[in-house]
Amino acid sequence: MKCDEIKILLAGFLDDELTPQQRKAVEEHIAQCENCSFELDEMRKIRDVLHKMSVPDMPDTFWRTYWRGIYNRIERGFGWILISIGAIILGTYGAYILIADFFFDPTISILVRIGIAVSILGTIVLLVSLIRERIFALKHERYKEVER
Repeated sequence: MKCDEIKILLAGFLDDELTPQQRKAVEEHIAQCENCSFELDEMRKIRDVLHKMSVPDMPDTFWRTYWRGIYNRIERGFGWILISIGAIILGTYGAYILIADFFFDPTISILVRIGIAVSILGTIVLLVSLIRERIFALKHERYKEVER
C-alpha cells in the first residue's frame, strides 16, 4: 500500500478499528516506512496527551448562567440588527427630505441623482455601523472573561 492509503488508516490502527487484513498491511508498511512510522508515533503522543486531559465538572449554576448569557447575546445581537435597520431607514428618510428639492429638479440628470442617493445611503450605513461598533466597544471589554 502507498503512504497516502496508510495514513488514512493510522487513526483506525491506533483505535483497534481495522480489519485483520488492514492491520497487517499497516504493520508491514510501518516496519518499512520511516515517515509513516514517525506519523504514527506523533499520533500516539497526541492520543496520550488527550487521554490525560480532563474536563472539570461544572456546577449546575454555571451552566444556567452560561446558557442565559448565550440567549442574552443572541437577543442583543438581534436587537442591534433591528436598531441598525431602523437607523438606516430614518437616516435615509432624513437625507431624502433634506435634499428632496435636488432630486426633483428636472435639470439634473437621473444618473447623477441615483449616484448621489447611493452615496448618501452608503454613508448612512457606514455611519450607523461605526456608531454601533463604538457603543459596543464601550460596553464590552474584550478580555474581561480571560483568567490568568
